[in-house]
Amino acid sequence: MGIAEAVEAFTAGNPVMIFDSDFRERETDLLWPATTATPEIMRRLRQDCGGLLFLAIGDEIGEKFGLPWLQDIHSNPTLVSENPVLGHLITNDLQYDSRSAFTLSLNHRETYTGITDRDRALTTRRFGELAGEMSGRSNSDAMKALGNEFRTPGHIPLCRESPGGLSVRQGHTELAVAMARMSGHVPCTIGAEMLDPEGDGALSVKDARKYAEKHGIPMITGRDILDSMEIE
Repeated sequence: MGIAEAVEAFTAGNPVMIFDSDFRERETDLLWPATTATPEIMRRLRQDCGGLLFLAIGDEIGEKFGLPWLQDIHSNPTLVSENPVLGHLITNDLQYDSRSAFTLSLNHRETYTGITDRDRALTTRRFGELAGEMSGRSNSDAMKALGNEFRTPGHIPLCRESPGGLSVRQGHTELAVAMARMSGHVPCTIGAEMLDPEGDGALSVKDARKYAEKHGIPMITGRDILDSMEIE
């Protein structure tokens, strides 16, 4: 299956698998549009993948809601002076990039602990829906609306696309967001990294393709997306 089949599947609210590249994390993610999240989808991500469940969001949504990158918060001079341990925990040795995409983690206010499949589905789905509802609204209105429905910290970690998207950073966050955009969805994608059964490394590409074929899921690579967008 190629990029056209992947876009068609994602447009219909069905899953897609994306392998980033041999030059980055060398991982395959199983992805769904955030607005389609159900307890069953969250359960499948949890049981079939083994990696972290994350919500990839477009940079414009991060801007709309005022969501900061954690790396910027943790290196803020005022916070470092008040919490010196942050200076010792500085992120300066990522093996696959120079910047982390993580921003805040959220729970919907109607969740209990936030960790159950039902709770995480509610948090994911409503965030995606709210992002769409806030299109055209002011950033101030969007932040108030976010606070009315969500609290932090929570059990859905958000990863924010870098400004410029795939033209400047070609990570899983940017690839997942690009898939949502190409499919006409709000740029919010829920997913998880697929690990090998022992959890000691990423699921091999060979085994990922077997899973994709078994379940009828389109599997593409980051290069497929970059080529479709004519990005070097």
